[in-house]
Amino acid sequence: MDGASEPGHHDWGPFERPLFDDPSARALSRVGVVDVGSNSVRLVVFDGAARSPAYFYNEKIMCGLGAGIAESGVLNPEGRVRALAALTRFQMLAEGMKLAPLTAVATAAVREARDGPEFCAEVREKTGLRLFVVDGEEEARLSAQGVLLGWPGATGLACDIGGASMELATLDNGRTGTCISTPLAPMQLRDLKGGKKARKARIQETLAGLKERFEQKPKRLFLVGGSWRAIARLDMVRRGYPLTVLHEYSMTPANASATVDWIQKTDPALLRSLSGISEARINLVPLASEVLKGLLAAFRPREISVSAYGIREGLLYEQMPQRLRDRDPLIEACRFSEKKDARMPGFGKALFEFLAPLYQKAPAERIRLVKAACLLHDVTWRAHPDYRAEVCFDNATRANLGGLNHPERIFLGLALLHRYKNSRAGSRFDALLELLSEKEIRDAEILGKAMRFGAMFSASSQLRMGKLRYFPKKKQLHFVSHQKDIGLLGEVAEARLASLGASLDAETSVLVED
Repeated sequence: MDGASEPGHHDWGPFERPLFDDPSARALSRVGVVDVGSNSVRLVVFDGAARSPAYFYNEKIMCGLGAGIAESGVLNPEGRVRALAALTRFQMLAEGMKLAPLTAVATAAVREARDGPEFCAEVREKTGLRLFVVDGEEEARLSAQGVLLGWPGATGLACDIGGASMELATLDNGRTGTCISTPLAPMQLRDLKGGKKARKARIQETLAGLKERFEQKPKRLFLVGGSWRAIARLDMVRRGYPLTVLHEYSMTPANASATVDWIQKTDPALLRSLSGISEARINLVPLASEVLKGLLAAFRPREISVSAYGIREGLLYEQMPQRLRDRDPLIEACRFSEKKDARMPGFGKALFEFLAPLYQKAPAERIRLVKAACLLHDVTWRAHPDYRAEVCFDNATRANLGGLNHPERIFLGLALLHRYKNSRAGSRFDALLELLSEKEIRDAEILGKAMRFGAMFSASSQLRMGKLRYFPKKKQLHFVSHQKDIGLLGEVAEARLASLGASLDAETSVLVED
């Protein structure tokens, strides 16, 4: 392969040099984080491209440390035992994985309990793990930073609900602002005397006191936390939504309100059977839904997005240098995947440059999807040929990728499907395509067929690939090759060129230059 298409070449153009080649970025490639919450204790080990990490290991124990704390003032005794056992296991796992010391934080329950310091000392003595107890504002800031891991430049209001507290933080073009912690959380509300009427009054009173601190009608409300994700899962069930990926799932305020009403009048056992949500979580969902109803009424957001990233991802973001934070998580993850899994690492950049004439007037949002597709166009080559197209689609729509909303996932998956297969007739993806417009479906097919043609030159030097010239108004597509390289254009490549031309409704021709 020619040096101009190799990862070490100095001219990266719009791609930029991958930061995972930098030792300081690689140092973040495997990081272990422990989150000791009021409801659960979780270990996450991040691995992969540091800007858009994969989950190398992820284990959660529902301990209920904060159960009853509003009345007793101390941690739930049974929860303490379970949490200590979980932390002992997590520390042993980290040693087995040869991780650097775990970063471990404890939030509302340990922060507010009288025996919180005693619990931290016991954990340190028995496991060697040091728990950092963060205050409410710091918890809100870290959760908001988790949102920024997936949405660089995000603007809106981040809301993280746990078992014993709910944190709010403003986001303004990728920067955190006002951070506040409140007691509006399921375990706190469950222990409140006076039933639903008292809970409604407490929610309204608390949120009314926050209105002056936060923008009304924020552009976006980012929901963080297990109870919010459970509500989003139920929204998917109620709407018959075809894609079950929770990260970047969007709800309109009207849909969210309808789902809250449905939750409040439906038996939790039925909700659990419909959604597969655990019993421990489903018991908190009706209480969380009351809080969400109050949030919607108080702040009136224009759009609601679910973030699977929260305080644990915020801790990873905290360790990143600014130059890494500023990178596009989608492109970094795709580039890492190409380097790890493609037959010809580095060809994705060459393929993008080859196809660029087709996208001269495309908006930036489309260009980044084209880049991502080119980087991923060959990472599933090991799959059986009969299923390679389906594996491509599944990989794009279900992979842990940040910076990618659901319609963009489908677009990327469809383009990659057509990279390996001209027709999608008889595929199992028709329901998912309902998330795209007819034009988006056609554009994804064009991109796929363009990659299918360009991939015919992946084993050659980039300088011998030839060039595309596209004249949309004249409906003409030319492939231009040097005389000495025309032998690379065999009959299969010509057929793929013709297929691309047909998808563009353009006449194709081959031009040979000396």
